[in-house]
Order: sequence, then structure tokens, then C-alpha cells
Amino acid sequence: MAGNEGRFGRIGEVWACWCPQGIRPTVPKQLFRQHIYAYATVAPELGKRRGLILPYANTKMMNLFLSQISQELADYFVILQLDKASWHRSNGLKVPENIRLIFQPAHTPELMPVEHIFPDVRENHFYNQVFATLGQVEDVLCQGLVELCSDSERLRSLTFFPHLRLLPLNAI
Repeated sequence: MAGNEGRFGRIGEVWACWCPQGIRPTVPKQLFRQHIYAYATVAPELGKRRGLILPYANTKMMNLFLSQISQELADYFVILQLDKASWHRSNGLKVPENIRLIFQPAHTPELMPVEHIFPDVRENHFYNQVFATLGQVEDVLCQGLVELCSDSERLRSLTFFPHLRLLPLNAI
């Protein structure tokens, strides 16, 4: 599995949009520095995702996330690919017995399958939107993640990179 977190908030992102010729579109923009974090893991080959929405990106929240993954996948030994964020390598991190962490090389986000989930959710649910509360951001984020993850083929196409595919045993 691969895991990471994405920040979502009330800072509006303006994107180009369609409108009839001769009409200039009006798109709202706001700047409120309020955020929540979507912690996510993905099993690219299966097209399955697990996650939590938490208020911060730090060691305490990462411990909650790892504990949740450990409980949800208690019957499995999970190898979890992470980047080298400080809270992924902290001395205070409590890694459950059924999880092993492996770290990708520095400055290689293209190797992280989860990095393709968050832009998809942003593009389809967040651009050209303003939110009155952080609760509304959370609602839209949940809706976007549920919609994406209910389509396992789409999730697979976003995350199952060629370098993750194993050779069949008879090819070795």
C-alpha cells in the first residue's frame, strides 16, 4: 500500500471554465487559512482505499491513522510506502505490529500512487468553489473521496503504476 496526506481548505482555487462566447464568467475566490487533512492509503492493484480526515498533519495524527489502518486490516501484514515527511519518521511514531513502513527516495512524488488521488478530488469537487465553513469543506471532501473510491477501476487507473506491477512467476 501507499499512503500520504493531502491538505484541503477554504482557500479557493480559480480554474478556467466554459461559458458562452461574449460572456465573461464570474468565479468566486476566497482566502481563509483553515484546513483539514485527508490521510489516505491505497492498494493500487486492488483499487481499494482507506483513510481518515483529521485536523492536522503531525505525529499524533499519523499515529491515529496507522492505528486505524492496523485495525481495519488486522488480518493482513501491511507494507506501507510513505514519503519522508517528518511525522512519518518521528521518534514518537508508534508503528503497529502488522505494519512495516518503507520510505521512497527524496524528491520523487511521481513514485507515490496516492499523490494522484488528491488532485483528482480537487479538480472534480473543489475548483471554482467557495466554502462558508470548514464543515462544508469536509462534506465535499468526503463526497469526492467516496465517489472516487466507489469506482475501483478509476482508482486503479490513477494509482497502479507500471513499476508496481509484479511479473508473473512463470516469467522469472
